[in-house]
Amino acid sequence: MTYEQASQRYKGTVATAMRPEMSTTGFIHIKLEEEAPIFSKQKVNFSPTERITHLAVSSDLLVLTMANSMLLRIDLKQPDNREEIDLSKFTTHLKILELFLDPLGQHLIISLTPKNPDNPPEILYLSRKSNKPKQPGKFKGYEVTAVGWNYRNDYETTTGPILLGTSKGLIFETEILPEGDRIFQSGLEQYWKQEHIKSVTDNEVCSLLNLRTCGLHVVRGSLDRVYNFSFRVMGCAVVFDIGKGDNTPITGIEFHRVPGSEKYFVLVTTPDRVYQFIGYVSNSDEKPLLQQVFNNYLTVAEAFQEIPSSLKYSKLQFLYHSPKGLPRIFAWLTEPGIFYAQLDPTGTASVLTNNQLLQYPSPSLAPLSFVLTEFHALLLYPDHVRGISMLNHELVFEDYYNESFGKLVSITKDPIKGTIWAFAERAVFRYKVTHEERNVWQVYVEKGEFELAKKYCRDNPAHIDQVLVKQAEMYEQSALHYAETQSSFEEIALKFLQVWEIEALKTFLIKKLEGFKSQDKTQVTMIVVWVIELFLNQLGVLRDKGEVNSPQYSILQKQLDSFLTHKEVKECVMNNKSTIYDLMASHGDKHNLIRLTIMNKDFERVIRHHINKNNYLEALDVLKGQNKKELFYQFTPALVQAIPKQTIQALIAQGRTLSPNKLLPALVTCDDDQAGEVIRYLEFCIHSLGCQQQAIHNYLLSLYAKLKPDKLMQYLAMQGQDSTMVCYDIHYALRLCRELGLSEACVQLSALLGLWEVAVDLALTVNVDLAKQTANMPQNDTELRKKLWLKIAQHVVREKDDIEQAMQFLKECDMLKIEDILPFFSDFVTIDHFKDAICTSLQEYNQHIQDLKEDMEEATKSAEVIRGEIQTFRNRCSFVQSRDVCSLCDLRLLMRPFYLFPCGHRFHSDCLVADLSPVLPPGKRNKMLELQGHVLGGRRGVKGQLPRASHSRGSHLLRKLLNSITVTILSFTSNSLKQNKKYSLSDRIPFKIPENPNFILTYLPQTPRPLIAIHYVYCLFKHQLNLYSSREDTVSVGSATISARDQLKADIDSIVASECLFCGDMMIRSIDRPFIENEDYDKVMKDWE
Repeated sequence: MTYEQASQRYKGTVATAMRPEMSTTGFIHIKLEEEAPIFSKQKVNFSPTERITHLAVSSDLLVLTMANSMLLRIDLKQPDNREEIDLSKFTTHLKILELFLDPLGQHLIISLTPKNPDNPPEILYLSRKSNKPKQPGKFKGYEVTAVGWNYRNDYETTTGPILLGTSKGLIFETEILPEGDRIFQSGLEQYWKQEHIKSVTDNEVCSLLNLRTCGLHVVRGSLDRVYNFSFRVMGCAVVFDIGKGDNTPITGIEFHRVPGSEKYFVLVTTPDRVYQFIGYVSNSDEKPLLQQVFNNYLTVAEAFQEIPSSLKYSKLQFLYHSPKGLPRIFAWLTEPGIFYAQLDPTGTASVLTNNQLLQYPSPSLAPLSFVLTEFHALLLYPDHVRGISMLNHELVFEDYYNESFGKLVSITKDPIKGTIWAFAERAVFRYKVTHEERNVWQVYVEKGEFELAKKYCRDNPAHIDQVLVKQAEMYEQSALHYAETQSSFEEIALKFLQVWEIEALKTFLIKKLEGFKSQDKTQVTMIVVWVIELFLNQLGVLRDKGEVNSPQYSILQKQLDSFLTHKEVKECVMNNKSTIYDLMASHGDKHNLIRLTIMNKDFERVIRHHINKNNYLEALDVLKGQNKKELFYQFTPALVQAIPKQTIQALIAQGRTLSPNKLLPALVTCDDDQAGEVIRYLEFCIHSLGCQQQAIHNYLLSLYAKLKPDKLMQYLAMQGQDSTMVCYDIHYALRLCRELGLSEACVQLSALLGLWEVAVDLALTVNVDLAKQTANMPQNDTELRKKLWLKIAQHVVREKDDIEQAMQFLKECDMLKIEDILPFFSDFVTIDHFKDAICTSLQEYNQHIQDLKEDMEEATKSAEVIRGEIQTFRNRCSFVQSRDVCSLCDLRLLMRPFYLFPCGHRFHSDCLVADLSPVLPPGKRNKMLELQGHVLGGRRGVKGQLPRASHSRGSHLLRKLLNSITVTILSFTSNSLKQNKKYSLSDRIPFKIPENPNFILTYLPQTPRPLIAIHYVYCLFKHQLNLYSSREDTVSVGSATISARDQLKADIDSIVASECLFCGDMMIRSIDRPFIENEDYDKVMKDWE
């Protein structure tokens, strides 16, 4: 089913606009676009074939009848699927009076009235699951004008107990069970089929029921009341008459059960009266159900309210909070107006409260029908619809219809879905309600109901502001005036509290505070604390509503800040800090608590407050805003365990301001979950701050060892291999790594302590490459390096028995030779495994011997040249004239022993010694003094022969090589003896060793065993050494001996006469010496005076 937009005319009357004098605090309300109307009409895209006579809607099921007796049933969820049911066979002598559709939309009762008085009225029943109406015969003769449906019924197969009202004022109770044709063969329901109708008078009623005569009328005591009873075989009545025989039609009927109790109430309307029946049903299984309620009014007059009306019709409507709940508003259409009231189910005599009469806009014209919305009533007239506010009774909407649609017939509302439908003779319309509460707040403001006005402002700050301004106008002025009077303080304060005018109360208190003197400290303290309490309470309410960013919250916060800046208030707060802090903490107002502590510079309290409340992030924010290092040291232990990442970031941001050593106790308390953040801070201290404190390094090292071994090795490498430069405790680190089984770290730390052999042994348990790396570390100690490499070679040969890797060692380490690792091999190893290494080694030895030979020959030639020069120098002579003088004392040279140098300088021996002694090095000076003492004492320095010159450098190197080869031979011989093998060196030389060393290289490959080859090398080196020794003997200086005294003099001459005093190097080295020594300076100065 689709809708067409229909033309509408709106009355420009909405809720009364706010008066101009109601100023706001800065909000300007601007509508960016036109608001949608509250009530908008849409025409249903449906063209009836005949005039529409009746329409009912419930639970999205629309049922309408047309003048041709055609019933149309439409499911609004599937509007294209329409059911047409022909009722023409029932309307030959009857016509449709009304349609009654239950709330579930499952049961439809069609009331039929006769076209002429000769035919009795009837009803038809139509189930939603059926398209064949049924005609119960038991209802023939009763014109049903109202149906009270059971709103608590949830079943589709039964209506539950329902009430039927007739045009004669009779009320029936029945229950329809639509179970096929069987229902109508035996009657509508079980407790109806046994009944018959009989009219009796009051006296007959009392006689039958054994009751005293009583009259039930508007005025008690009237005896002209007539009751129509339907009697069972057992004599139980189920019909109630409210018409007193006047044929007063019932226009509306509805009953409800009060939830959680056995209380029922029934509301019945006639054109001029509304009746209330209230009672209790003790047994809900007893049928008729509501007979127990009506029985209460056999002896008691029923309650009703009468409104004179000349109309022959009326309309009963209810407004529900929820479809299954009790109605909230009762409304009844009468001639003077719409009588409406609130429903109070707790009432005993009446359930209607706050009764009001809504008068029509045109008093002379009563509407045909109406419906209720939450705040409005829509009145239907023959040609238009009007909307009236239920709050101020003003016309807010008026909609005139086109005459082409015919006259308007009625308006109805879906009790479950709340949709509103109006229909004319030729069209059906639907009304849409859009934000009908939009202007309700203004109505409540005009009425002075400010709390309801705020409720319907719907968080609109501009509207809320206008409500507050209007409310303030009424109370704040009175508060200012009260503060200037001498009236009782308590009485005035209670007045404002009773109406809960907090703003006026604050105004009164602040104004009263201005009148106190400085000595009234008690009164000042009480008022200050009270005002702060009021502010905090208001702010707390807004926070709970999520309105922290609202204008009202900002205004209150500014007012509180302004109040706290008053001189007397600041003084009071300073004197009662603890009380104010506790007050703010009790309200959970962290913002103002922080602001106040900042104002009082009491940050420790607010941080502790946050931590106690587990608000660690807030505590950290406050801590970061301070520059007190002590606060960081105090609260870091708690914060780093709760929020480690944020806390560590804050510590890093402080940089050098904080001492890592003072933070260390807090960091040590962290468990493994927070250790990652602790490591991050320690790395920052070391890398960025350059921290060298041993405790910091030790803790970082321990965390690396436990959690991040890879980073531990990077850290150790970064610290280097100089034990004096590392920042951590090496012994502690080594002990920790041993406990955790970190072998690679132990290797590096052992090497750092100088435990090289331990480091290599431990490295071999990890891998050989690490051992090689460790063995290369002691660069300045060749012997140690060789020893470490031999350990590695021994491990590889004996433990792994890897000959190829052992041979590779000879290439990697230039200090190892084949003879160094040969002792590690077993006797079963043949030369084939390492003959290449032996050949290479022998080639190197041979080359080395050739180099030595060349060096020795070159040295021999140099010695011969030097001997020739010495011999030539000995035969050289210089002439000394008698007139020659000493270059130092200018006396005749021949007067005393002298020295003559090739440069031509001449010196007396004593003059030369005297001038030379100060510039000689201390060692030579002492040696010369010692030799002079021996000469002067007549003692001999050395007895016997002078020692011969030492062997040449080449001879010394040959002897060293020979000794190395001898060790190798002895090692092999020892291994052979253990295996009962005997070798004789002489037996293994079948020929004479030639002088050509290359002979051994050609002979070696045919040698069956390595020992024989080494033996030949030994003999070769021995032969070469003897050759060089004989050469040395031939070039010796001589075998003559000299006396000891001459030797002493020669030694003195070697010191004194080694170079000229003026031309030699000593003169050059003494250029920086002063001409006058420090100790002689004073003496010389005196001499010059």
